Amino acid sequence: MTQTSYVEKVLKRFKMENSKRGFLPMRHGVKLSKKQSPKTDEEFREMFDIPYASVVGNIKYVVQFTRPDVTFTLSVTSTYQACAGLAHWTAVKTILKYLRRIKNMFLVYDGFLFKLNGSVVAWKSSKQDTTADSTTEAEYIAASEAAKKAVCMKNDIQELGVVLSM
Repeated sequence: MTQTSYVEKVLKRFKMENSKRGFLPMRHGVKLSKKQSPKTDEEFREMFDIPYASVVGNIKYVVQFTRPDVTFTLSVTSTYQACAGLAHWTAVKTILKYLRRIKNMFLVYDGFLFKLNGSVVAWKSSKQDTTADSTTEAEYIAASEAAKKAVCMKNDIQELGVVLSM
């Protein structure tokens, strides 16, 4: 499953098809807050014609089916739909730039890390053996591998007589 053509339509609709390609869905260090919402009439006028909620809705559709890696950033930006300011709009455009860059990419590496009492006891990072049809499928494959390892580790720990508490 891919949404390449849908992402391209969204980018074109919101005039981002020629934007720079983003490396992350949210820039490092960006902190969005309600304080960045419009306060003056001029700021409200600046935001009036910006299709913030529409863009967020279109991104949500992409996230729901093929791009779970954007979920956190979408969640943060969705919070400000009723009172979005320019900083919030910039964050949403950053998501679009990221989607532009990765619209044809799928997750091919997986990994996990398990800690016990603050120490790493198992980890894995590798290229997936199975070719997934989408990022979502690749993430499920990775989660399945991690779950298998977790079950093995739990059994090993129980065989040693260690009592686990959660």
